[in-house]
Amino acid sequence: MSRKTARLTVDHLAELADPVRSCLFWELGPVDRTRLDEADRIAEKERWVSTLLRDWGSCGRVVRLEGRTVGMVLYAPAPFLPGAAALPTAPGSPDAIVAATAWIDPAHRGGGLGRLLVQAMAADLVERGHTAIEAYGDTRGRANGCVLPAEFLGSVGFKTQRAHPTTPRMRMELRTALSWKDEVELALERLIGVVRPTQKAARPIGSVRAAPGD
Repeated sequence: MSRKTARLTVDHLAELADPVRSCLFWELGPVDRTRLDEADRIAEKERWVSTLLRDWGSCGRVVRLEGRTVGMVLYAPAPFLPGAAALPTAPGSPDAIVAATAWIDPAHRGGGLGRLLVQAMAADLVERGHTAIEAYGDTRGRANGCVLPAEFLGSVGFKTQRAHPTTPRMRMELRTALSWKDEVELALERLIGVVRPTQKAARPIGSVRAAPGD
C-alpha cells in the first residue's frame, strides 16, 4: 500500500478526526479557548493554519493512503503557539521550531507512520535552515491528542531538554544528530520520488535540498 507524504493544507483539516480537528490548545491561550464552541474552534483552526501558511510557510505534513489523510504533524515557531506559555516547561529554546500536534488514524497506528511524519518534518526544516525541533511531551495520556506522548517523542529521536513529571520539554538537534542524515535523505526521496545517486560527495546535513512541493 503506497504511503504518500504531502504538505499540510487547510483542505486537509476537514479529514482529521476530533479532537485534533478542533483542538486549539496551541493556537490560543486558555481563556480565549473557552469562549468558542465547536464550530468556532474548527473555523479558528482553519484561519490559524491559513495565516501561518501565508506568513511563515509550510507548517505541517500529512500522510495519504488511497487518497485519504490518515496522519498529520503540525509545527511552527513558538510565537505562533501562544498556548505553550501555560506549560510548566515553557518557554522553549529560541532557536527551535516547536512540534505541536500529531495524529494517526487509529486503524493505521503501529505501522511506522508517526516516524515517517517526523522524518518529513525534519527534512522540511533542514531544507529551510532550521537547526532544532522541540516538543512538549505528555506522560499521563490526558491531552486528548493535542500534546504528543513523551514516549513517542523518545522513540523517534527526541531527548529530554528540561525534565518534568508530566510535561517534559524534549529536543532533536537537526545538524548534529548525524544518525538522522540517511533517514532525512530517505524521507526526501520519498517526498520527491527520486533515486539517490550511488556516489556523491559528502556534505553536512544542513545542505540537504528538496524540490518544492509534493
